[in-house]
Amino acid sequence: MMGKYKIGVIVFLLTACILGGCGNTSLESVKSSSATEDKVQIGMCFDSFVIERWQRDRDVFVSAAKERGAEVNVQNANGDPKKQKEQIEYFIKKGMDVIVIISIDPEVIADSVKKAQDEGIKVIAYDRPITGAGADLYISFDNEMVGEMMGQALVDSGLKNGKVVMICGSPTDKNVPMVCEGFERVMEENGNEILDVFYADGWKAEAAGDYVYSHPEIIEEADAVMCGNDDLASKVVYALSEKRLAGKKLVVGQDADLEACQRIVEGTQLMTVYKPIEKLAGTAAEAAVAMALGEPLDSELYEYDDGKKNVPYLKIETISVSADNMDEVIVKSGFHLKEDIYLNVPDKASN
Repeated sequence: MMGKYKIGVIVFLLTACILGGCGNTSLESVKSSSATEDKVQIGMCFDSFVIERWQRDRDVFVSAAKERGAEVNVQNANGDPKKQKEQIEYFIKKGMDVIVIISIDPEVIADSVKKAQDEGIKVIAYDRPITGAGADLYISFDNEMVGEMMGQALVDSGLKNGKVVMICGSPTDKNVPMVCEGFERVMEENGNEILDVFYADGWKAEAAGDYVYSHPEIIEEADAVMCGNDDLASKVVYALSEKRLAGKKLVVGQDADLEACQRIVEGTQLMTVYKPIEKLAGTAAEAAVAMALGEPLDSELYEYDDGKKNVPYLKIETISVSADNMDEVIVKSGFHLKEDIYLNVPDKASN
């Protein structure tokens, strides 16, 4: 009898636990699991984090998506197109609602984009178009305008009927032709001759420096060097400084990297193009969540012919930055700190 009584007490206590506090804990756990499943799931494939700006893109996008109740799984392909393809396939298996891709090589991942779409997953081409893939949205800066700003900065500094070398980015980055087109148009309109065009595979900055070392006669003849981004410009300026040409050859770039801003106030780089990454990443996160929920995008859309179809194109405007408006654009926006920009030339920092 005593043994049956003990068993009865234990059963009673277990029942009370389930119906009481222990039951609440279990219910909360179920609710938490259900809430996680209900959240919009976004997969984000990065080219790499070698370029300074990508880390900022990631942080802003993840934060903005989280504010809208979404979860973001970030993958880094480290510049390997095949690895990026594998990561997209992984996101498909995970059943993501949206996949955001900073493409390395569109040809490698085009079929994976279609596979994702066949599974009902929306695909966003972030910053770089995925040509031939028919993504659901392309969101980037106005890349032709970026090239025009680079060219116009050279013209405004007095370069007309001059000679220029173009050291462009990766040939697989489909933004590169757009930037080049804008730049070349301004050069042609002002009688500037393009001596040579070089493409840095994988956006490797060392390749840009090597070009300067291995083409001394062309560099000597050139009045200016157009660099595909500020990372390439960093190695170009370094190589020029070893030849005692830094500051004598006009150098332009884009991305407003901290070191580029420092070079501009020091006088070894003429200008950069500021691309408001916070706006790009924030708008992309907002669009991703809206697309996952089947809601319309609250932005003006253009079209980009990616070779397969006209993809909706969301353009973000850019700003040309020189020493004259460095404080107004870069410092005032909080993109970089004033003391960091003028670190090597504190006497040039205005009050």
